[in-house]
Amino acid sequence: MTVSELWLVRHGESTANILASEAQAARLEVIAVEHRDADVPLSPTGVQQAEALGAWLAENAGGTVPSAIWSSPYLRAQQTVSVALGVSGLNRSFLVDERLRDRELGILDTLTSHGVDQRYPEEAARRRWLGKFYYRPPGGEAWTDVALRIRSFLRDVDAGEASGPVLIAAHDAVVLVFLYLCLGWSEQELLAFAADNTVLNASITRLTRRPGDRFWTLEVFSHGEHLEAVGAPVTEHAGDTDVRPR
Repeated sequence: MTVSELWLVRHGESTANILASEAQAARLEVIAVEHRDADVPLSPTGVQQAEALGAWLAENAGGTVPSAIWSSPYLRAQQTVSVALGVSGLNRSFLVDERLRDRELGILDTLTSHGVDQRYPEEAARRRWLGKFYYRPPGGEAWTDVALRIRSFLRDVDAGEASGPVLIAAHDAVVLVFLYLCLGWSEQELLAFAADNTVLNASITRLTRRPGDRFWTLEVFSHGEHLEAVGAPVTEHAGDTDVRPR
């Protein structure tokens, strides 16, 4: 079975999103996160956003319903799906796949960009030289590493039995790598798009593909009207800068 539609959802706002944005604005070196990346929970705003996603799913229940639902194993993504499904009234379960986890930052984890410049100036210089796409922090991943696991995930989804849209809850960098693979972008096209666009928390990015086509069509990017419809805050916490937990 070849899947013809993907709904890519970024998790709702997390507590680490807030702390990272505050630390970056204050030019602190370290983000005072209280959990390892896999255990970072949603903020109260993130829960509201997940509820708004659930209301959007309920509206679609009379027509298009996801035939399969997948989530990153990280807590903030699983919470987003769980809350949304509870609100939607859909009697559905979801699958967890470690290939959908956020990009691992290795020794740069919990550091702001200022912190990297101060504590690892050689790494900051190496990143500038290699570029964001290929730079791999020690103990972490490059975007190309994320692309390898998403390629594998897409092959398995295509080989499955899903016949309708597939909903995937993950992270901003993962959503952007899906676009890179599904749209056949180059490194330059991906980075140019990432520089000018933000994946909103709890937003929906929709891709479609006709039978037999290799590449997909981007129908909607970072759709957030379902948040505004119920008065849920719209939050950006923009960009994979190599240094912020997502």
